[in-house]
Amino acid sequence: MRVPVLHEWIETHPFATLVTLSSTGLFASHIPMVLQRDASTLGTLRGHLSRANAQWRDFSPTVEALAIFSGPHHYISPSWYPEKQETGKVVPTWNYSVVHAYGSLKIVDDPDRLRAHLEELTSIHEAAFPTPWQISDAPADYIASLTKGIVGLEFTINRLEGKWKVSQNQPEPDRLGVANGLESLNTPESLAMKELVSKRS
Repeated sequence: MRVPVLHEWIETHPFATLVTLSSTGLFASHIPMVLQRDASTLGTLRGHLSRANAQWRDFSPTVEALAIFSGPHHYISPSWYPEKQETGKVVPTWNYSVVHAYGSLKIVDDPDRLRAHLEELTSIHEAAFPTPWQISDAPADYIASLTKGIVGLEFTINRLEGKWKVSQNQPEPDRLGVANGLESLNTPESLAMKELVSKRS
């Protein structure tokens, strides 16, 4: 899958599961991340963790970290397939969409760089509001105090994988049946998956 498509997916679904290897085994945290695109590389992810979170203190820098960006997913009923009426040879499944980013992780404990990251993160997610909140809206000493409680992360992406299971392996009548079935449920989750199924038809 093309890198720009995977980058766009990360930017659209920025809440990541960050998995690293610690001294006691695998460790996972759930954090928003910001993608820095670079034409010469696969990009860099930036995020932050609470200082109280042991992950930043206990991870193996020689083992690749994994950031998982999950998109829509949904149960798919075999009753939605016309094939059910014709042969009965259908079973349930689960559709999903995800991007896996593998790379090297390092800690950023520089106040200026951390502040810049927080400002960018905030500006991205406040952009849709009529009056976007800015870090400068809060008292400077309050922000400085809170910032001391977090550490920054820089994740250099070495490898990207996109995984889309959205009924693309089904014949067209069954894909249409899945899309109609999802639409009939009329939930945010079903409609998001219906859109992906329709795009892949």
